[in-house]
Amino acid sequence: MEYSRKEAKKWARQKVRGLYMCPLTPVSSDLRFDEKGIRENIERYVEMGIDGLVVGGFISECWNVKPAEWNRYHEVVADAVKGRMDLWTIILDPEASVAVEKMQFASRLGYNGAEVINPVVQLRNDDEVFDWFKYVTDRTDMAVCLYRTPVSGKVLGMDLMRRLADIDTVIGVKQGELNRAVTLRMRRLMRPDFIVMEPAEHWFLEEQRLGGQVLWGELSYILYGKKRGLVKDYMRLSAEGRYEEARHAWLELDKVRTYYEDEFLWTIAATATYAGALGTLKDWYAAIGLKAGPVLPPVRSASKERAEQVAAKLREIGVV
Repeated sequence: MEYSRKEAKKWARQKVRGLYMCPLTPVSSDLRFDEKGIRENIERYVEMGIDGLVVGGFISECWNVKPAEWNRYHEVVADAVKGRMDLWTIILDPEASVAVEKMQFASRLGYNGAEVINPVVQLRNDDEVFDWFKYVTDRTDMAVCLYRTPVSGKVLGMDLMRRLADIDTVIGVKQGELNRAVTLRMRRLMRPDFIVMEPAEHWFLEEQRLGGQVLWGELSYILYGKKRGLVKDYMRLSAEGRYEEARHAWLELDKVRTYYEDEFLWTIAATATYAGALGTLKDWYAAIGLKAGPVLPPVRSASKERAEQVAAKLREIGVV
């Protein structure tokens, strides 16, 4: 890894910036991860100028594979990236020793950090959750981004967050509650070297003016297709202090942003899962020329008619 245990927060403050995307995983007709497709997509991500990939979680369907397939997926991604982007894994396992094993495995492959969900079964009070994270972080020096989300069954409270933030390797949080007021309050209350990450492109222009440094753990920039250059435009203009021009570029994304929010973010908010959105996202990937394939069963893929609707909408709003 690129840092020592004591340097994790400082390293993350300097390194974890820009666009950290969670990509979909191509699946072949025999319902296995498509390694060739993964590699082809990664070449496209490099061309897009993505700063980091956050892989192995719900969006990538790695919750729905065997342990050997999880390992192989991470090997393929690391080999394809070849150090051209920062790499993070996602840990969803409630069993602490399994979480440690996966993090140690990923670190040997060159992954710099792990987004870690709190255990989704059994452990609910603050002391129990803290002890779980302490057990895990005591056994690996890998940087940890907390995954604060209703999907876990317990949304981490502010007091617990402050306790966890004092662990050397806990560098920040994906604030996945979809509540902007909470993001801003958390940024005021947490220690200054702790990164509060907002996973919604809608707020990324404002984030750049209010202390945010990374668009973390979603995939809007990939999905925006022919419109994605506008994200880079407003990032550059904002960095140059040209805020009105930046806002103009941001506003040009309104139609595709609204479609993305309707089909992805609000599906998650309504169901507290990612599974219901995957079929539509796979069709979106295919429409913009990325390798996609079906959703791994038992989750259903979208119908042919649905795929045609998605493609037609993307043509209408200028994404393809």
